[in-house]
This record gives sequence, structure tokens and C-alpha cells, in this order.
Amino acid sequence: MSAAVDPAYRHYPKHAEFREPIEAGGAALKLYHLTATDAPVPDDVARLCADWFAGQAPAAVAPGDCGFVILHRCGADFYFLLVSVWRGSNELWEAVWYRHGDMPAFAPFDSAYPPEAGVVRPTFCVWELGIVAHESAAWGRYLASPRDDTARSRWVDDIFEGAV
Repeated sequence: MSAAVDPAYRHYPKHAEFREPIEAGGAALKLYHLTATDAPVPDDVARLCADWFAGQAPAAVAPGDCGFVILHRCGADFYFLLVSVWRGSNELWEAVWYRHGDMPAFAPFDSAYPPEAGVVRPTFCVWELGIVAHESAAWGRYLASPRDDTARSRWVDDIFEGAV
């Protein structure tokens, strides 16, 4: 037994669903929903995510950024909005927002980066890494391409769906 795993923890599969490509703040982003198979993202939360793209995304991303966003439903009423963009040619940069309960909007999840956490910080969970692994491979294919408009369109169309 690993000290990193709570003895009471029971792992279960989740489902990754590609929703749509979104242009926001001059960035090209692929939106995914990540949920338990019997608990999709409710319409009101999906609307709050769309509001985030319209309001906060332009300040969070830079024109020309390419990346992906994971709207992860964690339990009954907690959601992460994980914004990942490729920068420095081959580096994945991430910012985290969240919504809990009846919050009227997504807010920055500053507790992901507390000063007292020390050197090691949280990044992705095992479910999110299923999408990240696909997007890493897709970006690698793009980097190895001529990186022209056709290659960029192929990258946008290179999506993941399925069990994680």
C-alpha cells in the first residue's frame, strides 16, 4: 500500500467527451467535458463555462495560443476548469479555475498554488491525464508537421473521446 493513496479510495472510470473547438482571446482551444458516465455536466454549468470563455479567457490566454480546456465534474457540485496552452514550442502551461455549489461563476483556484505547498504542486489527476496524453501526442504531431494552415486544422480536428 502506498502512502500516497488513501486506503478508503476506490477508483472508477470517467468519460472524456470533446465538445467543440473554441476561439477565445485569439487562442484556439479544444473544450472537453470530463465526467462520470452517469453524471454529465448540467446545462447551467456548461453555460457558466461559456461565460468564462466570453469573459475571462481573453485575459487568461494570449493571441496565437493553442491548447485545450477540461471542464471536470468532480462529484455532485464541484468543477475544475483546467486551461492548458502550449507555449515555448513544446511546454504545457496551465491555469486552474473552479466552481463549487451555487457559485455564480468560475473563479481562479489559487489554492492549487499555495506558498506553503513547497516545491511540489498539484497538476493533473489520473482521469485528466487521459486527455492530456492525447493532446500531448496531437501537439507532437503538429510540431513534426509543416505547421501550416492545413496542419493547424488537423491539430484542431485531432480530438479524444472515451473512457479514462
